[in-house]
Amino acid sequence: MTSREDCLARDGADSLAPLRERFTLNADEIYLDGNSLGPVSRSVASRVKEVIENQWARGLVRSWGPWMDRPLSVGERIAPLIGARPGEVLVADTLTILLAKLIGAALAQRPHRHVVITDALNFHSDLYIVEAMAKLAGRPISVKAIDRNTLADELDDDVALVMLTHVDFRSGEMLDLAGVTAQVHEAGALMLWDFAHSTGAVPLDVEGALVDFAAGCGYKYLNGGPGSPAFLYVRSAWQEFLNNPLPGWLGHARPFDFEPTFDAAPGIRKFMTSSPSIIALAALDGALDVFDDVSMNDVRRKSLALTDLFLDLVDTRLPGVFEVVTPREHARRGSQVALAHPEAYGIVQALIARGVVGDFRAPDVARFGFTPLYLRFVDVYDAVEVLVDVLASGAHQDPKFAVRNPVT
Repeated sequence: MTSREDCLARDGADSLAPLRERFTLNADEIYLDGNSLGPVSRSVASRVKEVIENQWARGLVRSWGPWMDRPLSVGERIAPLIGARPGEVLVADTLTILLAKLIGAALAQRPHRHVVITDALNFHSDLYIVEAMAKLAGRPISVKAIDRNTLADELDDDVALVMLTHVDFRSGEMLDLAGVTAQVHEAGALMLWDFAHSTGAVPLDVEGALVDFAAGCGYKYLNGGPGSPAFLYVRSAWQEFLNNPLPGWLGHARPFDFEPTFDAAPGIRKFMTSSPSIIALAALDGALDVFDDVSMNDVRRKSLALTDLFLDLVDTRLPGVFEVVTPREHARRGSQVALAHPEAYGIVQALIARGVVGDFRAPDVARFGFTPLYLRFVDVYDAVEVLVDVLASGAHQDPKFAVRNPVT
């Protein structure tokens, strides 16, 4: 069985280990919740301070000159993380709003088709917004929330759009980006991916996979902070034809001409709507500094090693206690591990009380995110030790852990 000394040795040989020093982490905690909110990095603090104390405080309204292009410049920094070309990524709004824009734009490109397919296990906000946009499409649209494993049986010449999440938020299962996209295209439909639990965690290649559209958030593995703006991707070949269904003045070709009718800006800029949150963009811009110095292939290798270690330790130390929901095959695993247990909520709360921070997802999943930029192998070992102690002591059955918090 792997020992704590073995883990310390692996940390000593880890090429990504120095990146941990770039983050502000609590010394008495093991943070396994980067898939809900990444920790703050030192670059974030310095970038936000620069915007507040110099650009805003001294430049005042004059600073809007360089600020106007910030959604584009930050998008250019995210583009390599998803395998996009220059000019294909824009940072603006929240993930749900960006999905709304892409759904509306995509449906307009398949006017004679009347079905949208999504995953019945998709994140609930994705399900809400696709239903809402279908009702606003201007023609009858049916939304089919299916078992994603039956996609091939559901595809026909009436399907306009398929919207799936690349890494399942509960289970951590990762779908075949290129394979699913090709399958959808063969049916003549368009493909929209949600990269919320993918970007910054696994290598992505939207160019190679011929992805039409995608969107992802900035506050999880990208560590952009609470309420961080999201990003959208539109393949270059589509940009001339797509219209933003939520047009606004900053997506206008000449925003300061204040024209009463909308004339879309060229390229990805047309998907801007209203004034961007400059301070939030600065935070995300600072958070992306760490990715300038790493290869996503190296991040992926360590991610798989960390999750393998966690699974091996849980199997060895707690045999039969949990159902491992996350696929064990590397090609189907994101950067998290989900363990199902009838008392999962209490287990997670007891772990947090002892300094191991994960989260709970209804109905019965204890979810742990493994972020290679700052997580150590010894952290994984120690986290499982605490998990073993919680189960052995029955700490999770304390009545105080039966009361559900507003945020789980």
